[in-house]
Amino acid sequence: MMRTRPLKVALLGCGVVGSEVARIMTTHADDLAARIGAPVELAGVAVRRPDKVRGGIDPALITTDATALVKRGDIDVVVEVIGGIEPARTLITTAFEHGASVVSANKALLAQDGATLYAAAEQHGQDLYYEAAVAGAIPLIRPLRESLAGDKINRVMGIVNGTTNFILDKMDSTGAGYQEALDEATALGYAEADPTADVEGFDAAAKAAILAGIAFHTRVRLDDVYREGMTEVTAADFASARQMGCTIKLLAICERAADGESVTARVHPAMIPLSHPLASVREAYNAVFVEAEAAGQLMFYGPGAGGSPTASAVLGDVVAVCRNRLNEATGPGESAYTQLPVSPMGDVVTRYHISLDVADKPGVLAQVATVFAEHGVSIDTVRQHGRQDGDGEASLVVVTHRAPDAALSGTVEALRKLDTVRGVASIMRVEGE
Repeated sequence: MMRTRPLKVALLGCGVVGSEVARIMTTHADDLAARIGAPVELAGVAVRRPDKVRGGIDPALITTDATALVKRGDIDVVVEVIGGIEPARTLITTAFEHGASVVSANKALLAQDGATLYAAAEQHGQDLYYEAAVAGAIPLIRPLRESLAGDKINRVMGIVNGTTNFILDKMDSTGAGYQEALDEATALGYAEADPTADVEGFDAAAKAAILAGIAFHTRVRLDDVYREGMTEVTAADFASARQMGCTIKLLAICERAADGESVTARVHPAMIPLSHPLASVREAYNAVFVEAEAAGQLMFYGPGAGGSPTASAVLGDVVAVCRNRLNEATGPGESAYTQLPVSPMGDVVTRYHISLDVADKPGVLAQVATVFAEHGVSIDTVRQHGRQDGDGEASLVVVTHRAPDAALSGTVEALRKLDTVRGVASIMRVEGE
């Protein structure tokens, strides 16, 4: 039987995502009520600009006092889609204190201070759900927290930022340069006016911290994630990748060490084989590849951003939290029992693709090979060809076998000091093999 008293939802933020959440709650009210077992009512919407016209939302619900809204006491669920650290953190913890569960899409806050939110939720017996914080509409957080809770996850690798994937895909498919592809992404609305958070990897790094914490049952903060942006990727890099049967993606990679005693989390551009499932992810789509001990290899794919996809994830969490509330129960909280340390990037074992501009004369290759040997790095393949312009330089491309990243970085620094090396044109890791 359906309970007649509605569950009340407070919405913090009414931008692209928040307005879509409100719209779906209104237009699908009967379906949501049937799925939950009780009506769901939008009880208030906190905004910064109350005079803005918001179609489909009763103006009487609009308030600029978010604190008063979450303190009301009759609110069952607070949906936080304002983003940032403050006032979001204070509003969320205040909601817990006043008896409300929280659904959030705030990746930055969860990555920086998720432990505080988890602790507050547990202290007050409330739920904290955040499916929309990573990969938009793709069901990912719940499978990691619940469906794979009985398994051991060893690796999570994915494309978790649609803007960067769009740019790299255009560079690959059309031969465009970085700036040209970025301009197209901006014109189509995929890139913000200031794309720094996306193209420098900050957005993906926050998501990597969240994914690593869930996958490995340990606390991983944003500061623990190694990060490189993709602004230095060139058309020449894509040409080299094609020669290797690869493409280039900005990847978030979270791994358990071979001995199981530590974890790593990193974001950087990388070459991956065209045969890898992530290589075929096009346009602004996201995809995450999970490797688990018992389940094997799993792939999660779909739209990773936008108002409707993100609102879908938010409302999925609202339904789950409301069901828990009716059953006087709570869902999974923080699982950080392993307390594994996060190793630095230098400990990661990976491969490098290194493109060098060198003097076009005998003995250069031997000098370069000696530097690799001195740093304990084994060479897989070498390609060298002279320049057509007759400037006395040649291009030398070296692909290494797997080695600690610190050894590879040390090799590159030593190469820069060789008189015969005129410049290091590009360095890129090779993943997914």
